[in-house]
Amino acid sequence: MQLSQWRSSGQFLNVNDQQIFYTTQGEGPVLLLIHGYPTASFDWVKLWPALTQKFHCVTLDMLGFGFSTKAPKKYKIKEQAAVIEALMRHLQITHAHVLSHDYGDTVAQELMARQLDGNLAFRMESLHLLNGGLFPETHQALSIQKLLLSPIGGLLIPFLSKNAIRKSMHNIFGPNTPPSDQDINDFWTLITENKGHKYMHLLLDYMKQRKQYRERWVGALQNADVPVRLTAGMADPISGAHMVARYKELIPKPDTAELADIGHYPQIECAELVLESIFGFNSNPSR
Repeated sequence: MQLSQWRSSGQFLNVNDQQIFYTTQGEGPVLLLIHGYPTASFDWVKLWPALTQKFHCVTLDMLGFGFSTKAPKKYKIKEQAAVIEALMRHLQITHAHVLSHDYGDTVAQELMARQLDGNLAFRMESLHLLNGGLFPETHQALSIQKLLLSPIGGLLIPFLSKNAIRKSMHNIFGPNTPPSDQDINDFWTLITENKGHKYMHLLLDYMKQRKQYRERWVGALQNADVPVRLTAGMADPISGAHMVARYKELIPKPDTAELADIGHYPQIECAELVLESIFGFNSNPSR
């Protein structure tokens, strides 16, 4: 499916005067998919045909991403979680499995924390994490991310280009699974939609929030009341083998699927292996 088709397949929901792009397809148990930074829900397109044969899939572009509203403000993980709750209420969904990636992992951790607090708008039945900064002490941000997050970040925006994104993406994909030119074009289109590239430094505030709420969000994984799996590309320089090692140290009875030579975007780099992990994880009829 092309990006233009993806957009035409979706709808918009107004949440607090902000337009949220979302799309749903398929029948069966609900699977909520939460994307990462700096891209959008289109990241799931290679998994979408197979997943929608097994699940009622729901995904969205979070605030500041893709086709959703973008504005010059700092974006809070807790606000993103609230938007997802609003979408689930709108769709009248009460139970869902969750698949998340990167930034989306942090949002999923907040959702799990809310579930443990007893105030989540829906019930998470399982949580499946892909590469992400689950622990701030193991998150190895790219140099460009550190610069954008710094006090001079806003001044660097005019120098942000498709070539800069291409270089960054090639650095974080696996050695044998680089992004295609079409991937880069799609990434850049999603980033620049509604002038979103001007606010990339503001979206990066999540790295500070991960440190601020570390106890809450790591605790949510340690105390999760549903099955949790981590499927990770081990060659990811941001949150690969070193993050998986920390995960095994901190999470009781860790369930991991480790993908050798795969980088930060396993759902794009090796969709078949990710699907195998998803279906294996969710094959238990009790889930």
